[in-house]
Amino acid sequence: MLTRLGALIAGLALASPALAQAPAPAIDHGHTAWILSATALVLFMTLPGLALFYAGLVRSKNVLSVMTHCVAIACLASVLWLLGVYSLAFSGSNPLIGDLAKFGLVSVGRDAVTGALPESVFFAFQMTFAIITPALIVGAFVERIKFSAVLVFSGLWLIVVYAPVCHWVWGGGWLAQMRVMDYAGGLVVHATAGVSALLIAWRLGPRDGFPRDLSPPHNPGMTMMGAGMLWVGWYGFNAGSALAADGNAGAALIATHLSAATAGLVWGAIEWKRFGRPSMVGLVTGVVAGLATVTPASGFVGPLGGVVLGAAGSLICYQAVDFVKHRMKIDDSLDVFAVHGVGGILGTLLVAVLASPELGGVGYADGVTMGSQAVTQVLGVLAVCAWSGIATLVLVFLTRRTVGLRASDDAVDEGLDMSAHGERAYNP
Repeated sequence: MLTRLGALIAGLALASPALAQAPAPAIDHGHTAWILSATALVLFMTLPGLALFYAGLVRSKNVLSVMTHCVAIACLASVLWLLGVYSLAFSGSNPLIGDLAKFGLVSVGRDAVTGALPESVFFAFQMTFAIITPALIVGAFVERIKFSAVLVFSGLWLIVVYAPVCHWVWGGGWLAQMRVMDYAGGLVVHATAGVSALLIAWRLGPRDGFPRDLSPPHNPGMTMMGAGMLWVGWYGFNAGSALAADGNAGAALIATHLSAATAGLVWGAIEWKRFGRPSMVGLVTGVVAGLATVTPASGFVGPLGGVVLGAAGSLICYQAVDFVKHRMKIDDSLDVFAVHGVGGILGTLLVAVLASPELGGVGYADGVTMGSQAVTQVLGVLAVCAWSGIATLVLVFLTRRTVGLRASDDAVDEGLDMSAHGERAYNP
């Protein structure tokens, strides 16, 4: 009897805040140190990685404009992330969109914890994803868009497209409840940016001379350096999405690296067979295609899964580049949809198969089979692409009506470096 009474009192003490307080969640300092490092790596992907990668592919009179777009988006996205976008993505219980409970982080103290991390660290890590995603779209409209349009469209896009999709997938929204698999952004980053890039390029119209009479990349070496920075930074992007310094992070890093390496080789082999020699730009484009393709699957698949994703990503994305430019006749100038959009969608679909334990993957949630997971992945792709597409068309319309969209012919002829920013990358 005394034993039962003692157990009852102990149980009440554990259950009642008045009798005993639950211990505060513990911060893991190893995990925190890794995510702080990963945060820097992901920002490094945009600045300077993506900026250099894109800048090398355009004409010399538009180099600074591309870099300015990346820097300005990084600044704008950071402020908007604090002023509501983070809260819309990662707060509340609504399945479609978060609330503003964490607006400005006013209600988030320094001792606030998310998992084993300080929430401030989680906030910063996710902020770098919000920076690079609209920056990816820059590649679709280079050399012909007004700078004011870049700012207006990118800011609205973060609020209307990125925040809801991020909440659906990572913030406890309806796709998360369906257990969609997107480890590091196949849906949240690459599908959203890719679809939006395709549609804004369509509405903006092509560059003069598209597709037959366009100048070649002005500095492929700059593109290679940017791609190398993207490759290194992608370790933070994918391995950091484990939100821990553990075996899951290591497995994601290995799959990421092998996918990139395989994709670069495959893209080079395709060019070698088709043109008699592989190009450096083609090789690094393949690397980026492999990185985009493995992103949604990186933490769910084994090393061989990374190889399969890299090979498939390179083969499919290479065909997509030709399809968009010559069949659809859309000047997605630096192949954002064909590489990032198609790659991210492909990886999102293939993870349903490659996550199987028989193929070296981590398996599925309780009660989920390969077939049911595949249905969920398809539904996720359709929903995200549909929302991104519809919202983008509306935002393009609003941007055109407010600040205009396309730079004037004189500004384009002069080059956006001088006409929009009064500077030159290279003095004559």
